[in-house]
Amino acid sequence: MNIQWYPGHMTKTRRMMQENISLVDIVIELLDARLPLSSKNPEIDKLAANKKRIVILNKVDLADDKKTKEWAEYFKSKGFEVIEANSATGKGIKEIIPVAKELMAEKVERLRKRGRLFVPTRAMIVGIPNVGKSTLINKFVGRNMAKTGDKAGVTRAKQWVKIKKDFELLDTPGILWPKFDDQNVGLKLAFTGAINDSIMDSTVLVTHLIEYLDNLYPEAIKNRYGIEYDENTPVHEIYEKIALKRGFLKKGNEIDYKRTADIIIDEFRAGKLGRMTLESVDDLEKNEN
Repeated sequence: MNIQWYPGHMTKTRRMMQENISLVDIVIELLDARLPLSSKNPEIDKLAANKKRIVILNKVDLADDKKTKEWAEYFKSKGFEVIEANSATGKGIKEIIPVAKELMAEKVERLRKRGRLFVPTRAMIVGIPNVGKSTLINKFVGRNMAKTGDKAGVTRAKQWVKIKKDFELLDTPGILWPKFDDQNVGLKLAFTGAINDSIMDSTVLVTHLIEYLDNLYPEAIKNRYGIEYDENTPVHEIYEKIALKRGFLKKGNEIDYKRTADIIIDEFRAGKLGRMTLESVDDLEKNEN
């Protein structure tokens, strides 16, 4: 399944970020805690090469807690400040300003010695589509400043958001990168809704999702849907077992594959199959070595 999604507004966003990067001191990057590697846009590291960096592992409520801790340590080892967050509930949001202030402390002190008594902190907040940036900002300011949605590509324009008198955020639209060299990255982003669902066939996507989940969390599907199968059961048979168990049939007892696929994908995204992380630090380190 070849997945590529880079609509025109993302090219515009990338250009806007390049033009505005000089206005900020810190780049805050939101990652999906279920996909800490695949949700990390490689172009952001180039863009923010000379900036202080904060990584926010968002949606930790949906991710495997043990793996989240491992990923947090990994990013810390790479020089990032790391915050574990759930933008929907506000978990971790109170940590952002203190962490940012600590990163700015040396610069603020240096400027104060030169006579500048008021030194605001300005940060650019970035991330892939549907990672929860707008929800986080709304929790941050305590009101609906940013438009939110459960699909990719809701935010389309930049906006400055004043959090406090001396702390401002430049919100940016979700952005991917032009080409996924590894198609597994595209698949995993599609699983979580970072790629517009309208460009994909959910009945094909769900077969890949079932395969992933069966390899990583083999009991999750069995427990959620009350079905039984073994390691030799083909993916399409697992798919059909779920449909039959849920009674997703058309006239003539024909399986409704589309409805079944949409339900499985929606329930995975909502965390109803359990807390899952589809990538591990161990796998990454094996590849690096």
